[in-house]
Amino acid sequence: MLPLRRIRRFCHAAAAAPAAIASKTKTSATCSKQQPPKAIPLHESVLSKLKAERDPDKLFALFKANAHNKLVIENRFAFEDIVDRLAGARCFDYIEHLLEHQKTLPQGRREGFIVRIIMLYGKAGMVKHAIDTFYDMHLYGCKRTVKSFNAALKVMAQTRNIRAIEDFVTSVKSKFVIELDAYTVNIVTKAFCEMDSLDSAYLFMVQMAKLGIKPDVITYTTLISASYKKNRCEIGNGLWNLMVYKGCRPNLTTFNVRIQYLINRRRAWQANDTMRLMLKIGIDPDEVTYNLVIKGFCQAGYLEMAKRVYSSLECRSEYKPNVKIFQTMIHYLCKGGEYNLAYTRCKDCMSKNWFPNVDTIHSLLQGLMKNGQVSKAKMIMTLVRSRIPPFSSTQLDSLQSVLKKLKSG
Repeated sequence: MLPLRRIRRFCHAAAAAPAAIASKTKTSATCSKQQPPKAIPLHESVLSKLKAERDPDKLFALFKANAHNKLVIENRFAFEDIVDRLAGARCFDYIEHLLEHQKTLPQGRREGFIVRIIMLYGKAGMVKHAIDTFYDMHLYGCKRTVKSFNAALKVMAQTRNIRAIEDFVTSVKSKFVIELDAYTVNIVTKAFCEMDSLDSAYLFMVQMAKLGIKPDVITYTTLISASYKKNRCEIGNGLWNLMVYKGCRPNLTTFNVRIQYLINRRRAWQANDTMRLMLKIGIDPDEVTYNLVIKGFCQAGYLEMAKRVYSSLECRSEYKPNVKIFQTMIHYLCKGGEYNLAYTRCKDCMSKNWFPNVDTIHSLLQGLMKNGQVSKAKMIMTLVRSRIPPFSSTQLDSLQSVLKKLKSG
């Protein structure tokens, strides 16, 4: 986000606002006598002018002048960008003025439009305004459903306050006839897990299940991941078994979470078996899966197995090694003294403008020079210099010094 510079203030911005908002508007916004720009005709690029404006006061005035322009108000990305920039300049009174005015438009009767306002308030960190918007939807003739509730709940989750989140859910259930869904459960479960309250997350899932809202694979995956991260593997394994028992099929993400846990516990062979199980039940591993298993075998000292897994990935049409996989293989090949293969992998990697970190390149150059493979080391340096964006001069000097030292020695 580019910085916003304040150059001039616009008095009209505060004068046209409702009294409650005008009292909060910065006094500096009332000091200038200059009028806001006239509404820009549709044939002119309104959006480009809004995007280019860097002064928050001018941005506010320009948007306000086109507050009824459908080209502006129906463009979600433009709206998000404006709110984001005003929030960055801490112009929260401007955000309130703009969004409150949007509620009065005919579009304010559409739930999707109000949901966008709720989310924009949340994006600006104005949680109370977002929740009040949800509670006041009937004032705009807009019907509430689980869609708007989930939007408000997602904003409420930003408070990282378990009690506030639980109270909000209870309040909505008692005041409105809204059928909660699995997405509701997932929002709360994720929020509680991020607050390191795994027990609260699990209990909420159980309570919702009693109300007939079944957890889905995302719910279970979130809980399993949080359990493994907290080294509560018994709970994670139990949740996996419960998920399967309830007829909920694990997906790619669930398997990757499980494999990550096994790799962290240095259980590479079990991770490889898990990947084979994925293939057996029709779930294709992705680059993340392969990178984890390759890294696991490398860390455990089974470099040959890592090479075999890498080769199996190369044979597949839908996935190819990415920069992380190249980095892992080159690093451990150098560590294992297999500099010829590391050189080949590094050359393939750099030809795609993917570069291992400087330490790995340094190790490769040292190994090649010690083995007397000067031409290969020079080739790597040639590729290093072609990097876009380039390495820093300090990094280049450090790598070049490897060739000079070992050559002179």
